[in-house]
Amino acid sequence: MLKRIADNRDEQSLSIQFRRKRFAFFLSLLSRLERPVHILDIGGTGAYWKTMGLDANDQVFITLLNLTQDNVTLPYLTSIVGDARHIQVEDCSFDIVFSNSVIEHVGNYPDQAQMANEVRRVGKNYFVQTPNKYFPLEPHFLFPLFQFLPLMIRVWLLQNFDLGWFTKTSDARKAKEIVESIRLLDKKEFGKLFPDATIYEEKILGMTKSFVAYTAGMNEKR
Repeated sequence: MLKRIADNRDEQSLSIQFRRKRFAFFLSLLSRLERPVHILDIGGTGAYWKTMGLDANDQVFITLLNLTQDNVTLPYLTSIVGDARHIQVEDCSFDIVFSNSVIEHVGNYPDQAQMANEVRRVGKNYFVQTPNKYFPLEPHFLFPLFQFLPLMIRVWLLQNFDLGWFTKTSDARKAKEIVESIRLLDKKEFGKLFPDATIYEEKILGMTKSFVAYTAGMNEKR
């Protein structure tokens, strides 16, 4: 049941509803920028932009940055290979750097700081989302308060059970690698990574599910 709620491939899932609401907020900011607009989407996919229904005639051009090449089919999309911590483009190359649920996957806090610095370097503006560490349901393993359990208990759980988007992994080293590959951020840490941003909180039942850091420059025409 939790997977159905969180499945961003299911048009009726709660996850897709949140993404659509977040994207509508993004579009409200995007509409204030002069065209053409060039966006770098870190960790994004062509399927995401197709699902969100961006108008191909809106003079918005998107470059996807991933560790592997993405096979894009939409005319306003291109794909490049790279590391979010070391983006091989010039300063201010993009009008907006966009990222959904990526920064929690890049490593430890210094790695996350490197990604944040690159976002701020290559983008004139940015729109970066990440789950809230203190939301009670961990969004990757779909296990209540999983992120607060001792490391070896989390490893043991993954060794013995399918958890969220991960299948049971009997190998202790591999299970530990998976568990340690995700580092959720709280609001204070996220704010330190993006000190010049406005932090928007996405809420469900009065609880903050995730944060979005976006720059004030998106609030006015350039």
